[in-house]
Amino acid sequence: GASLMLRERKFRSCLEGITKTLSCPITIKMRTGWDEGRPIAHNFVPKIQSWQLGGISAIMVHGRSRLQRYSKSANWNYISKVATSQSDDLFKIPVIGNGDVSSYTEYEEGIAHEGVMPTAMLARGALIKPWLPTEIKERRHWDISASERLDMLRDFVRFGMEQWGTDQKGVNSTRRFLLEWLSF
Repeated sequence: GASLMLRERKFRSCLEGITKTLSCPITIKMRTGWDEGRPIAHNFVPKIQSWQLGGISAIMVHGRSRLQRYSKSANWNYISKVATSQSDDLFKIPVIGNGDVSSYTEYEEGIAHEGVMPTAMLARGALIKPWLPTEIKERRHWDISASERLDMLRDFVRFGMEQWGTDQKGVNSTRRFLLEWLSF
């Protein structure tokens, strides 16, 4: 995870192995750094760019450090700093922002930052509001009714039972993921 950012040689070795082994596009997700006081992604992304490893199609930058967790808002200004830190002399790896996108207006505000790709990685926002991608696509605030929410939960449970089975182990797995989802 985020600790690999503190081990440049190990991180590079992992990337080299992945890009040599896989033929599909590779994406990297990173945080601003390990702790809030020492963000390092703006120095790390230019290094990745300079390695010129084929197959890296994008870098997702989560706008918080590892130790911050969710205690503060994602820093989209810093994500922009990371995106614009790359050399103009080399192929620029697209930088996609991540963090605190739970409405189409937050999405629009995030992607408006310089250098950030016109897309975002959705995480917690999509767990809280599974209809968030539709809200963003249609560029409108949207909420669903209580009956639509209940239908979504029923579908989730049905899919879980199809995936893990209806025995006690399958029920427990479905319950575990359902409760995890509902905790958001």
